[in-house]
Amino acid sequence: MPIQSSELILNPDGSIYHLNLRPENLALDVIFVGDQDRVEQISEHFDTVEFTTQKREFKTHTGTYKGKRISVISTGIGPDNIDIVLNELDALVNIDFETRLPKAQHTALNIVRVGTSGSLHADLPVDHFLLSQFGIGMDNMLRSYELKGICEDDMEEAFIAHTQWNSDKGRPYIVRNSPALEACLSSDEVHYGITATAGGFYGAQGRVLRLALADSALNSKIDSFSYNGQRTTNLEMETAAIYGLAKLLGHQAVSLNAIIANRADGTFSNDPYKAVRALIQYTLKKLTE
Repeated sequence: MPIQSSELILNPDGSIYHLNLRPENLALDVIFVGDQDRVEQISEHFDTVEFTTQKREFKTHTGTYKGKRISVISTGIGPDNIDIVLNELDALVNIDFETRLPKAQHTALNIVRVGTSGSLHADLPVDHFLLSQFGIGMDNMLRSYELKGICEDDMEEAFIAHTQWNSDKGRPYIVRNSPALEACLSSDEVHYGITATAGGFYGAQGRVLRLALADSALNSKIDSFSYNGQRTTNLEMETAAIYGLAKLLGHQAVSLNAIIANRADGTFSNDPYKAVRALIQYTLKKLTE
């Protein structure tokens, strides 16, 4: 049965509703950035730019870098935006917009998040790169879907026990990255760890302005969590959602972060823009080796 118009929403020009993209506008290698201004910081390295569009916070440039076709897309902030972006990207490659039916042959995207984050440990200093091997989702977004065994159940149980997680918040989920993309993007320049993904910036990440926290010790519990030699290294708002939806939809995903703050020792990068530029150059180099 064709997917109804209220579920697969298209613009009058045939593009997908939020991203404003048609299938031919999207490359199979996709870089995610949160900040729309970072799209140009990546596409300025391209040899050619064939397509640009923007709708709301969702900005896309598609072009070619050293013979590889790449799309750069700004997702905005948070798991709710990731829900929009990944579902619409999947629709672009795996649903026929004319018949509104899923295609018989599945197409997998390679998705690399290039972001910024704060380190939770003094020995993971600012201006270094981090590759997230696992994402801990504390946002509940992925729980809207049938998870079909994609989660790291034993690690979830260990995290819940270690943090004495309040069940009123909903069960955290933990998802592994794509080992194939990890191998592509790995080097001695990169640190590795577990990334915690929060559903908000202030209370959800333990920040206090005028509101008291439900669990004032939660951040220290997250900081001290480790499993099979892996520790929680950073806290942000997208990685676990990307890993979870990518795995459910059959895509490959890895999250890279430039560490611009260290919450353990209270330091902040003297030049965070330089750190981001270096991570962009690193990512493009590794994707085209």
